[in-house]
Amino acid sequence: MTGTTPLEGTVGGRTGTAVAATVAVALGALALDPVFAARTWLAPVVLAIAVVGLGGAALRAGVARLLPADGGSARLAGVSGVLVPVVQVLAVLFLLTVVFTPDDAFAGLVPTPTSLGELGTVLSDGMAEIREQATPALPLTGLVALTTVFIALVALAVDLVAVAGRQPALGGIGLLVLYCVPVSTISGDVALVSFLGPAVGFGVLLWADQRTRLAGGGRAGSGAPLGTGTLAAVRTGALALVVGLLLPVLVPTLAEGSLATGLGAGGDGTSSTGAALDPVAELRGQLNRPQPVDLLEVTSSVPDPGYLRAVALDVYDGAGWRMSNLDGEESIAGDGPLVPLPARESTRKVTATLTAIGHDDQFLPTPTAPQSIDVQGGDDAWRIDPTTDTVFGRGVTTSGRTWSVSAEEPRPTAEQLAAAPELGPGDRMRRYLELPQLDASVTALVGQLTNVAQSPYERVLGIYDHLTDRANGFAYSLTTTPGTSGDDLVDFLRLKRGYCEQYAGAMAVLVRAAGVPARVVLGYTPGQADADGENGRTRTVTTDDAHAWVEVWFSGLGWVTFDPTPLAAGRAVSLPWAPRADATTDPTVEPTVPGTTPAVPTGPQAQINRDDQYTPLSLPATDPGSALTSWLTGGGLAVLALLLAAVPWAARRRQRFQRVADGRPGALWDELLSTTADLGIPVPRTATPRTLARQLAELMSGASPAAVSAVRELALAEERSVYGPPGAGTTPELRDALQEVRRGLLRTMSRRRRLTTALWPASTVSAAGEWLAVHTPRRPRSA
Repeated sequence: MTGTTPLEGTVGGRTGTAVAATVAVALGALALDPVFAARTWLAPVVLAIAVVGLGGAALRAGVARLLPADGGSARLAGVSGVLVPVVQVLAVLFLLTVVFTPDDAFAGLVPTPTSLGELGTVLSDGMAEIREQATPALPLTGLVALTTVFIALVALAVDLVAVAGRQPALGGIGLLVLYCVPVSTISGDVALVSFLGPAVGFGVLLWADQRTRLAGGGRAGSGAPLGTGTLAAVRTGALALVVGLLLPVLVPTLAEGSLATGLGAGGDGTSSTGAALDPVAELRGQLNRPQPVDLLEVTSSVPDPGYLRAVALDVYDGAGWRMSNLDGEESIAGDGPLVPLPARESTRKVTATLTAIGHDDQFLPTPTAPQSIDVQGGDDAWRIDPTTDTVFGRGVTTSGRTWSVSAEEPRPTAEQLAAAPELGPGDRMRRYLELPQLDASVTALVGQLTNVAQSPYERVLGIYDHLTDRANGFAYSLTTTPGTSGDDLVDFLRLKRGYCEQYAGAMAVLVRAAGVPARVVLGYTPGQADADGENGRTRTVTTDDAHAWVEVWFSGLGWVTFDPTPLAAGRAVSLPWAPRADATTDPTVEPTVPGTTPAVPTGPQAQINRDDQYTPLSLPATDPGSALTSWLTGGGLAVLALLLAAVPWAARRRQRFQRVADGRPGALWDELLSTTADLGIPVPRTATPRTLARQLAELMSGASPAAVSAVRELALAEERSVYGPPGAGTTPELRDALQEVRRGLLRTMSRRRRLTTALWPASTVSAAGEWLAVHTPRRPRSA
């Protein structure tokens, strides 16, 4: 018979615990989901957790393979106890460098003094953003970096306690720390995911704790009232209960809805009605119409100003458009133009002074391509994201402020656009072509409207004409009929009814699918000219002017505006390079049933929904098809989870069947050893068959006398097989003897232990860990 060494068994057990700890921390990190306005923080955090947990497991396995088998356990504990945490910290540092400061690193990977200094600056900005932001917070670069470091430290602490310290249950304290973040910062009730994620993660750690005790024989032996590991589970549960009762009293909470002092709201932490823009535009409709609210007074140097730009949404995830991480490092007070334009692009100089009447938001509306901005009360708190040209405040809002803007509005000619070339293979703007898997009907429509032989401008016009030509059946409507496909984009293109968000979102997706960079922009149309204004150049912007449009990138020219939504003549902006395919400038708007004025939102969460209307966030219309899809999806995920949980049971059952079918003494004896491991019966590795038979006979003597004789028969057959001639000891009765011994052992166990053995056999999980240790490459040893 062969077996694994004690060292390999130790490493196999720790590998399983390390994987469990990694999964637990990843689940615990979900507690932070409601803290952020978008999920772009999640990818670097998950990578950091994997680097710490799985990297530590691989390193421990590697150290075990490099040490001699004899006396290796003590040396392993000494070496890995120092080496593993150091390497884990270095690995996280490499990850932070790759994600946040690759430009200053060697080969974009290895940290350098310059990259470390830049990383320190990013983390310092994150500290400032914590003090300034409200929940849900913008996923600014500094804040995301700081969150990654924070969760990496939690993962490292859980790994040290659960894996190195062999106390997985105590690692739940790290998950409690993660849960405290939304508890201390979220306004009102905490989302279910903030509790459910850490709770499920803690369950994983409790399982790992019990598994560790089973593998080691257990400090609470088989005589424990409810099985091995019960006492530890009861102690941990009692501690969790006490902490849960005391947590609301002992944890200091910040002002509701703030990470520190608040961002994006007025001094009382609320947003004025209709004042803020939700940076996530979804293709949904059916909204009520409240009375318009005056937001801005705009005095412009030109009588026909363009759009007032607020937020750019550059990520499409299949459900809607959202903004990517904003870079909060560039102040608008810096030298040079805020939005540099290509030299070839034709522009029009526009200066404007804007005063907030009812506008209260962290995003600062400006004319397109601002070159300089002067905000009353100081510019230091205002930042511009160079990727999306979005201007936003850190710790300040627009409420009661006046700001002056000097801009160079792009005014390209049709000839310039027609001459714009395709993107090069390595062009950085190719990121604006990224799309998820689209429905086949969408890609087919793009194929009908465009072809590869056309220039980028011709392809864009083909899509633009399709959406703006009333002959194609598209109609502007304040109400939309719920679709049945489960895909909002497919529903809009099929039903052909919607308002600005649907038009802009659909066009941007189609343009990207045609191979031309595009993004969605939220902001305002110029508003109505005041009768007593200076030469008609003073305008009032209301919530009715909230709008969404498209920006398309052309090589050598930059971002160019296209607006596929049919607007009333008094609100439309002249775009000579994008003439509409239809001649109608005043579309008929279907009447809507008047509704009551919605409640004032509790924070800066209002949403731009239509070109001539404003509504705060509202619940989507009930769609039986969508509800059915949700139930089917949830049921499918539940079934998948059950199937995954059943894998160890199925593998163990198959192994038992194969060994019994084999029928030789060695296979049947291996099955008996696996059964003892599943039941948590400690078996010394040096025990002979007769010694183990004597131990099991004593255990079963009072429960099954027949099993006592059967285990002795198995032991004698195993000895004859090992020391006798080939085939010795094999008899047909051995299979029945094994079944009798198994039944006898089960009779000595509690019902809970038998259920645990059936659902989660310890021998199968331990064998998987030992396999990983055995197959880790060894370093060649010199003779």
